[in-house]
Amino acid sequence: MTGEESLRPQSLMLTFLGDQVLGRDVCVYSGSVIDVFARAGIGEQATRSTLSRMVGRDLLRRQREGRRMYFGLTERSEAVLRDGEQRIWQTGAVNRHWDGTWTLLGFSLPESWQRRRHDLRSRLAWSGFGPLFNGLWIAPGEVDVSALVAELGLSAHVKVFRAHADTGTDIGRMIEETWELSDLAGRYEGFVGRWQHWEDDLPDPADALVLRLRLQTEWLQIVRRDPRLPVGHLPDDWPAEQAEKTFRTVHERLSPLAHEASARLLDLVPARPQA
Repeated sequence: MTGEESLRPQSLMLTFLGDQVLGRDVCVYSGSVIDVFARAGIGEQATRSTLSRMVGRDLLRRQREGRRMYFGLTERSEAVLRDGEQRIWQTGAVNRHWDGTWTLLGFSLPESWQRRRHDLRSRLAWSGFGPLFNGLWIAPGEVDVSALVAELGLSAHVKVFRAHADTGTDIGRMIEETWELSDLAGRYEGFVGRWQHWEDDLPDPADALVLRLRLQTEWLQIVRRDPRLPVGHLPDDWPAEQAEKTFRTVHERLSPLAHEASARLLDLVPARPQA
């Protein structure tokens, strides 16, 4: 499955909102969203369903203007989008400034709690942790998991520590044994393979907005899966730096055309204060 095929409408929608609505205090007309998503190959019914589901999940709010329905951000979606913005533009894909600190998380759950154990492991993996041993997970840097653990109702069953590896520990080997490096490297290499030609090519202006939506959505999905392991302990040919260069170069090339397209296609209105 390619990166493009795996992009869900909600992921594209969040990217679209982060691009066009975040920080502008505006709402966007549903018809504009349908038009843009049609250009991305997503049908009207799927787009409308995505908008409705996101309203139900408190990721969007509705605002009626005459006969037209507009959609704006909620506090929840603003927080999600700010986090994504930070991950792409500030945190980045390459961890060059690791101070040697690790976050260790130990847990012991009753055998009957299989579902909660699965949920905890999934959330830990999403937060950059890998399984050092069965009930002991590790992540580079200082990772605050207090909210995650509390949300799962597992605070009494989890212990968190900060640590440094003892002298003589083979950190590179530990990383290889704990994280699926080949899978992550494959994601970066696949991204470069799909997008590098746009460093030199220019699309039809009508396609630039959708291409940039796909570019950003795919890139965010990759970097969110990356635990940001210290680059000094990764293989010499680690592909994250090249992939990030490709992302930034292509984003810069597409942006002028994408801005022109959005100005032409989008109907925006000022967001009214919510009741």
